Amino acid sequence: MFRFILNLPKSPIMKEFKKFINRGSVLDMAVGLILATYFGAIVKSLVNDVIMPPVGLLVGGIDFASLKIIIQPATEEVAEVAITYGAFVNHIITFLLVAFSIFLVLKVYNKAKERWEEEDNVPAPPPPPSKQEELLTEIRDLLKK
Repeated sequence: MFRFILNLPKSPIMKEFKKFINRGSVLDMAVGLILATYFGAIVKSLVNDVIMPPVGLLVGGIDFASLKIIIQPATEEVAEVAITYGAFVNHIITFLLVAFSIFLVLKVYNKAKERWEEEDNVPAPPPPPSKQEELLTEIRDLLKK
């Protein structure tokens, strides 16, 4: 099937699509998305399994994930309808931790980038004067005396 996609008619849109898909930045973006997905899962686990249990214990043994406002209790025919604001609080904390983590990573990256740019912008030492310039300098110095 992939071979079929590559052998589609040579329309301008297909040429442009092939050019786009073969760029390295598309692969970089895909890798970034995959890593971000798993990073989000790690942070979600951190919030749900590590941070929220002690916070719940500090506020009276409350499990935030189970906090809800029941709008309609469950019956045999109808499932419970509830606003699960505890899960919402967990998601807000997860978002804040992810945002803060990304902020820290970008801060470290920007500092490193500044250092790299400073190292790259160090001016090269001037080349040594040519033999002619040295001779002219000696002649000038002798004439001054």
